[in-house]
Amino acid sequence: MRARDGRLPGWGADAGLVVLTFVPALLSQPYVDTSGPAWVSLMAYETVGVVVLLLRRRMPATAFVVGFGALLAALVGSAGEGAKLSPLVFLPPAVLLYNLGHHGVSRRRTMSAVLGVSVLSAAGLWLNRMTTDSGDFRGGLDVLAALAPMPLAWVMGFAARTRQKLLAAAERQAADARRAQALEATQATQRERTRIAGEMHDVVAHSLTLLVVHAETLRARGGELPAWARAQIDGLAAAGRQSSGELRDLLRMLRDPADAVPLQPVPDLGELDALLAGHRAAGGTVELTMDVASQSVPGPVQSAVYRVVQEALVNARRHAPGAPVQVTVYGKGDGELRCEIVNGRGVRRAAAGAGIGLGLVSMEERISALGGELTAGPTGDGGFRVAATMPWERADA
Repeated sequence: MRARDGRLPGWGADAGLVVLTFVPALLSQPYVDTSGPAWVSLMAYETVGVVVLLLRRRMPATAFVVGFGALLAALVGSAGEGAKLSPLVFLPPAVLLYNLGHHGVSRRRTMSAVLGVSVLSAAGLWLNRMTTDSGDFRGGLDVLAALAPMPLAWVMGFAARTRQKLLAAAERQAADARRAQALEATQATQRERTRIAGEMHDVVAHSLTLLVVHAETLRARGGELPAWARAQIDGLAAAGRQSSGELRDLLRMLRDPADAVPLQPVPDLGELDALLAGHRAAGGTVELTMDVASQSVPGPVQSAVYRVVQEALVNARRHAPGAPVQVTVYGKGDGELRCEIVNGRGVRRAAAGAGIGLGLVSMEERISALGGELTAGPTGDGGFRVAATMPWERADA
């Protein structure tokens, strides 16, 4: 037997209620009357009572009227034969009356059930007077004493139903409050995202656009510049255009997360050569060693490797200008992809206050999101090393 929400299943509760309601009368009957008519009346009554008790949820009013009628028939029939039933036979009508109040049938049906029981009581009293001569077997104060507490059972059932309604209403209010709170949090988040997107557009996008315009102006006058300067300007313009496209994607995602499909292609391993060429154009030295085919690496892993290499090259230019950089990407035998970027000691002094200190944090968050691990730290010769390891399942396996 399994419990649901801490309660017994319906058939288990019904079985327990049948035992608690009908067995006491069977156990106490030998102490009241052991005659054959008494046992016949009791068994017939309890047979009908078990059926109506099991049907009490579907037909509360009908079950109560039928159960009470069966009780009157048993009492009147046994009294006519000179037999008595145990006082505990009044337990089933009490349960049925509690059920009538608990399941909340309409007022009309409740009044009809009460009227029907009243008519049956009057008819049973009349039959009892007509079929029994002895006063010992006529309904009297003992029957009245057993019936007097019956309305209390209905009141208890009605109170239980009212409590359940109050609890259900409280649960609905709590659920509504949680939904309203979640909606407000979502709206507040979206307002903050929109505000950040506006700030980034006003500050970063404007400055980046101005940078690209100046770079294109210098390119237009490239004949007046030395060769090394033209290469630097070309790299600056290309980086500015790429950053502008990625910034537009980011601003669109901030303003509307549902519109997060990038306008620019997501960078992958196939674009590492262009990324390294940009680093060389900026005056850096970099070498790439890669022993995996880009088409066999899942897209998210490719994008993460590209971003890690990109950030590591930027950090090398900032903190170790002119230092040689070695980039290595290879697959490990234990189902992992490893990317290492090592730069040597800078040949020029780094600019004061270079960077804002969030590059490594961003790389670590990106790698952790893929279930990988990032390590970064200085090397023994004064350089710096970044190593990222990510789970990798070959796409062509």
